Amino acid sequence: MGTSAKKAKNTPRSAMVLAAGLGTRMRPLTDTLPKPLVKVAGKPLIDHVLDRLADAGVDKAVVNVHHFAELLIRHLASRQRPQVAISDERGLLLGTGGGVRKALPQLGDAPFFHINADTIWIDGARSNLARLADAFDPAVMDALLLLAPATGSIGYAGRGDFAMAADGRLSRRGERDNVPFVYAGAAILQPALFADAPERGFPLTDVLDRAGEKGRLHGLRLDGLWMHVGTPAAVSEAEAAIRGRTA
Repeated sequence: MGTSAKKAKNTPRSAMVLAAGLGTRMRPLTDTLPKPLVKVAGKPLIDHVLDRLADAGVDKAVVNVHHFAELLIRHLASRQRPQVAISDERGLLLGTGGGVRKALPQLGDAPFFHINADTIWIDGARSNLARLADAFDPAVMDALLLLAPATGSIGYAGRGDFAMAADGRLSRRGERDNVPFVYAGAAILQPALFADAPERGFPLTDVLDRAGEKGRLHGLRLDGLWMHVGTPAAVSEAEAAIRGRTA
């Protein structure tokens, strides 16, 4: 699935993979296993993600675990590329932002990929992770988000997350608005985003909103097809889309 492409020169060496969620909308599949182990096209969601990171040249992936943590840890134990480190949240689920803050000592001081373990897409002509790495400019960006069209993406029927200016800067959707782009679950983030973050759990949107207020939140439109695999029905839709693109 997807395309392997030339590695970007500024590819982050590490990645944070969010895999600790409860996956409630994916029940009954997640009654017996964590959502990242749900298979799409014969492969667990998290392996789709880790394979992409390996192809992009990432050396180390920090994976946070909570729901059915033991199953996920066992599955990842034999993974060679990228090297996997576990950030254990079995004691307390810290949310999409708090989980990153806890894992920062394992991620290092350089910008890193931030990717949801359940995000899946079909690349266009070039790897979208390589495109993110090429587009990321730490001088003007604290965060660069991969964005998919709110209309035309598989399994998504929401009102979008962001509007994007001509220079790539993002503004969040107002409560009653519709906007063109939805966050596709992959980004490059600066560790400095979390410098003043609380030790308790919090959503990633808290730090992204701060970056946006400073004009340092940017987006890159995904080249290819994004699939929002949030429910059991969406698994079948994603598999049909993959078959259609690879037939």
